[in-house]
Parts: sequence; C-alpha cells; structure tokens
Amino acid sequence: MDSKLFIYNTLTRKKEEFIPINPGHVGIYVCGPTVYSDVHLGNCRTFISFDLIYRYLLHLGFKVRYVRNITDAGHLEGDRDEGDDKFAKKAKLEQLEPMEIVQKYTLAFRDVMRIFNTLPPSIEPTATGHISEQIEMIKQILEQGYAYEINGTVYFDVEKYSKEYPYGQLTNRKLEDLLEGTRELGGQDEKRGRLDFALWITAKPETLMKWPSPWGWGFPGWHIECSAMGRKYLGDTFDIHGGGMDLQATHHTNEIAQSQACNHKAPVKYWMHTNMLTVNGARMSKSAGNGFLPHELFTGNHPLLEKGYSPMAVRFFMLQSHYRSTLDFSNEALQASEKGFQRLMSANRILNKIKASDKSTVVVNDLASRVFEAMNDDFNSPVAIAVLFDWVRNINSLAEGKESITQPDLDLLKQTFRNIIFDILGLVDEQSEGSKQELTSNLIDMLLNMRLEAKARKDFSTSDKIRDDLAKFGVVVRDRKDGFDWEIS
Repeated sequence: MDSKLFIYNTLTRKKEEFIPINPGHVGIYVCGPTVYSDVHLGNCRTFISFDLIYRYLLHLGFKVRYVRNITDAGHLEGDRDEGDDKFAKKAKLEQLEPMEIVQKYTLAFRDVMRIFNTLPPSIEPTATGHISEQIEMIKQILEQGYAYEINGTVYFDVEKYSKEYPYGQLTNRKLEDLLEGTRELGGQDEKRGRLDFALWITAKPETLMKWPSPWGWGFPGWHIECSAMGRKYLGDTFDIHGGGMDLQATHHTNEIAQSQACNHKAPVKYWMHTNMLTVNGARMSKSAGNGFLPHELFTGNHPLLEKGYSPMAVRFFMLQSHYRSTLDFSNEALQASEKGFQRLMSANRILNKIKASDKSTVVVNDLASRVFEAMNDDFNSPVAIAVLFDWVRNINSLAEGKESITQPDLDLLKQTFRNIIFDILGLVDEQSEGSKQELTSNLIDMLLNMRLEAKARKDFSTSDKIRDDLAKFGVVVRDRKDGFDWEIS
C-alpha cells in the first residue's frame, strides 16, 4: 500500500487518514436489516456501499472481519420505547410464529444481497442469538451507575451520562438542544429523563418474544444489540461502524453512550454513514408512494418506472454516486447508468480482441494509479468510474488500431481493468453465460417466493398470475408441501 487511505469520519466531521487499530487487520460493523418486512432500497444502498468498502480494503491487503447483524427482536414501532414489537405484530397479522417471520425475511434479504453481488459478511449475528451478551452488558451498565430499573424495565440515564461524556457528539448537538426537541414526560411515563431509553423492556402478558433476566421476563431494547455484538466480535474498540444516516441521531448516538458507559472507552474509531435516497428530487418513502422494492425495480412493476432494470445496472447506478451524497432515482438516470454499464462490459469483452504490437502508445499504469487515487479519497467511486470511462475510449482506440500496446502491457491492462470492475466495484457481466443462468435462477426464486407470500395472504389472483406468467417463459412450477420446485422446459 504505497498511498494513504482517507475516510470521512462522521464523529469528527472531517476526512482522516485511515490507520487501523491493529496493523493489517480491520474490524467493520454495519447495522443490518430489521427482518419483519422486505428490504427497501435505502438498505440496499447502504449495504452496496459497504460492500464496496469491504472489497477495497480486501484489495489493499487488509484482513477484514466484516460483521453485519440481523435485528430480529426488540425493535418497537417508536424510537421512544413505545408501541408493539414489529416482529410480533407481523406474526399476529400473518398468523405465524415470530421466528417464521424472521426466517422468511432473512432469507429474502440474503437473496436480494446475492442478486446485487454483495460479498457475504464474515459474521452475521442475530439479536435473538445474543440475549445473554446483552443482559451481561446491561448488568455492567447498571453496576457503573448509568442505568436504573423500574418495574422490570431498565433505562439508560442520559443526563447522568452527559455529566461525564458528550451524549450528542455524533450529530454535534448539545444536551440542552436535544432536550428542547423532546416532549415533557407525562404522568404515566416512568422514565426519569426525557432522553432516557430502554436497555431491557418488561414483557406484557401477551408478548410473544421474551426471555428471562435478572429483572424478570422481557426483551432487549433495540440499541443494546449492536453494542453487545460489536463488543463480542470486534472488541471494546474497533475500526469502522456504519449504516444509513438515519441511524445517527438515535441508534448510533445511544450505542456510543451504552458502550462508553460500560467500557469507559470510545467504541469506534471511524463512524461512516450513507446518505438518503430521493425519487425525482423528493425523499423516497412508502407513505409517499414513491418507494421501490428491489423486485419492482427489476421487473418495472411500479407506476413510476418506465421499464425494469437489471440488478447490475442498479448496482452501477448506485456506485456512480458517492456514498455520502444524496442518490436521486429517475428513469432518465437509471437508463443512463444502464447504457454506461453496458459500455463498460462491452469494453471488457473488446479487450479479448485486441492484438499486441511491438510498442505501447498508452500508459497502462495510469489506470490503476488514478483509480486508487480516487478510492483512497474516501472511497470515491464516481471519480474511479470516470477514470474507467477514460480508459474505455483508450480500449476502443486500441481495438480500432488508433493506439498500440505491447503484450506485457496488454496483459497488465486486462488484469487491472477486470480487477477494478469485478473485484473492487463488484460488477458482473450479465451477458456471460454463467452470469445469465445464475441471474435467471435468482429472479425466478424471488418471484416464486413472492407467490408463496401471496398464497399465504390468500391473494390467489396474484399467485396464479405469477405462475401463469412464468409458464409463458417456459418455467414449470411444482408446488411442494414445504415450498416449490421449478424447471425450464
């Protein structure tokens, strides 16, 4: 690694040279999905961005432990520790066990990540699989005097913590400002302070997901899971923690407080956050009717879409915007990215047709040096891609005989170009035979899983339509007791 890598640290609000805690080793923790519904594109953007970061660190030669959790318990409807547990509510609605909901949406999430060609994390822990670690951490926070228990619920004492540590440091807000933005405690609210949050929540008689604890039967608060699992797999302090920018103000702020109160040291060296998605300039949201699910983007089955877009065209579209920039979806932008992606893949195929000469009129080392210069500047994939398109013109000129290249330089160009587009950017040539077969298989599985969900809702018209439409393309579907089989006739 000849040049230095700089990343933007949300905590300090500036770019800093990346120096890992343990030389040659990097620990990354990314807040994964809450698996009670389909993964949305905001999640996909975050995980594709961190996949790029993961891939680049591996390319630089670091040994990376990448932890991405699955939230399958303790996530209430409101950030103020109120409302129903989302998993239990979904389970009651669909008349399933909560862990059936968890399993269904966890598998669906992994299917989407595989279709987008993200590398699987080193460890994918679940909240329900680490209840004992969360209980132990809560006990330690209580012993340190930063929490209190009322009627079986344990709350974190934010105001007491703030006397020693800057609670709002991640969003650069003072405690007084945060207090002004919260409502007064009502007479029925048992918390001592308006900003206090639950570490452990006592179970109601009807609560479906609950565990025994020193404070009675209950379940963990949302924030404690990441602090406990991050500490277990990456240590008291680790290199990189991230997620969407919507997690900064509450979830990550509370994570820092919990970990600092327990371990008396900063839990993370570099905080990284991805920006939001918009659609034609308006914020993407389900309530506004402008939110896309991945399968809607792939099929084009959405009122705002003119057509469907391939998974790699969508991945390429996301990489053309810096992870800290707002990403705006529009048909025009997606179609431009689709053409750009096809040009890039075409250039790679053209490389196989170029004949070597006895001299080079292109400087091949320029490609790697300029791409790495961009990537070392806070993983600036848009600039790196712009460099690649400069080289697309060079490749076309070489193929047309306007430029020349020696055999060693040609071999180096092929290796460098492919390392960047496939290994670092994580793209896949969807026109190659193996890739087409894998993509077809994944998309058919996704549609048939959607059919199973429709049948479970007794939406037989949608279920039959998916089966009949697949049959038009020669896909024979056989329903089984435990799922389905299919083949292309």
